[in-house]
Amino acid sequence: MTVSPPSTRAEQLRQITVPLAAVFRQQAEAADRTEQLSAEGVRALKASGYPALTVPARLGGLGATLHEFAAMQELLGRADASLALVAAMNAHLLGGVGEAGSWPDALYAELAGASVTRGALSNSLASEPDLGSPSRGGLPTSTATRTDGGWLLSGLKTWSTGSEALDFLVVTAAVEGEVWRFVLPGDAQGLDIQPTWQGSLSLRGSGSHDVGFRDVFVPDSRALPPAPPLPPVQAASSSAWFWTAVAATYLGVGQAALEAFAGYAQARVPTALGQPIATLPKIQQAAGQMQLDLLSARTLLHDLTAQWTARPLERPALLPKLAAAKTLCTNAAVSVTDLALRAAGGAALTAQLPLERYFRDARAGLTHPPADDQALTLLGKQALDGAAALP
Repeated sequence: MTVSPPSTRAEQLRQITVPLAAVFRQQAEAADRTEQLSAEGVRALKASGYPALTVPARLGGLGATLHEFAAMQELLGRADASLALVAAMNAHLLGGVGEAGSWPDALYAELAGASVTRGALSNSLASEPDLGSPSRGGLPTSTATRTDGGWLLSGLKTWSTGSEALDFLVVTAAVEGEVWRFVLPGDAQGLDIQPTWQGSLSLRGSGSHDVGFRDVFVPDSRALPPAPPLPPVQAASSSAWFWTAVAATYLGVGQAALEAFAGYAQARVPTALGQPIATLPKIQQAAGQMQLDLLSARTLLHDLTAQWTARPLERPALLPKLAAAKTLCTNAAVSVTDLALRAAGGAALTAQLPLERYFRDARAGLTHPPADDQALTLLGKQALDGAAALP
């Protein structure tokens, strides 16, 4: 049997993403129940080609645009938020750095090439117990000290999504009052994954354990000192790719909740009613509200990411709006999963329906930067400046 090659770019990306999403969906319930990162899901991710999604074509990757990434990442979020975020962390890092050109060529090519040839996964580790969210500033308590030929890194990082599956870790540390980044292999000597991600409300299958470092040697070639400020068009890329990764993933969680609720509403036939509850106006109204929330969020996200791709010179002005899109998407996931739980009733509280898992996972979207207050402040400043400039 001969399989025809995909006729469009979108079909090519979907042929990679849809089968991977199917594996994620199969693994989601067990991973949530056992609170373990799915080994099968990780193997499927590394073998799928998705780690090369946002690697530039010049380095052998698929060169997905921000707009294409948003569409594919939502498909993974609909399947399982935990594994989807493992994929998202690698994709946003390689997409953002590749677009900005903010790393030395050789170091970026090493990570990107590993993702292309063997499905390697990377993640940036910046959160710490005392630091809080790095998006609000502050100096890490992790430190790096000079040694022959490189650095010795010591410290502790939290919220290390996919920790057990990572091939590369990009770790922030303080050096003489400045924030440096260091790229470590996942099997570096002195690296200690501490199994702390247990009993969490959300993302129980994400392997977001603490990672400790004790005198981990990092060669000079993998040390990234603070760089001079990038031009605004390039500087915007890192935040845009991360915010899109988060927005699209949790938008997928909300969509999955709507689909699960719709299936339940069509199948549920109470004896007193004699027909599916989907025929009831209050159920239809609830589904309509869910759909409206998702349509609003998806429309904004896709419109902005399309503009980002088509109008690169306007990217600095688009950044506050992408922050708002992250807020809209994550809050839509929260409102939709909450409404689905309310409308489905008591059955939604059991593990027989995935609605309670979607409800829990959606809450994690609110914790990713930018927080709602930060996003609204960025958007508000832009609106005030724009209004003040009007004649």
